[in-house]
Amino acid sequence: MKDSGLYQLTMYLPESNKIKIGKLGMYDFPKGYYRYTGSAAKGLQARVSRHLSKNKKKHWHIDYLLEYARVVDARLLYNPNISECELNINDINEDTFVIVKGFGSSDCRCDSHLIYLNKHISVL
Repeated sequence: MKDSGLYQLTMYLPESNKIKIGKLGMYDFPKGYYRYTGSAAKGLQARVSRHLSKNKKKHWHIDYLLEYARVVDARLLYNPNISECELNINDINEDTFVIVKGFGSSDCRCDSHLIYLNKHISVL
């Protein structure tokens, strides 16, 4: 498809906060940078634009976090040769960790598609 692929949103949470993530429950999110990996089978640009908008009904886990965090970078990959899980795993290292198990990964076997970047990062 023309407008399908993966995306990564890098966000900054300016202060630590307790945030309810839909049915997953309440979690303590430390101040800092986060990266979320998602996919869209069609409408990739529309999906990212929706995430960036302020007035929306909460549908995805990321919608709950975006009430508090601001997107500092958005990366779109059209028709990539890897899955969103593989792209997400590529970002995991000794300076990252998972805050919410199951965040954005209810349709796969990943622990989470949201990672906390344990130190200041440069945008992609």
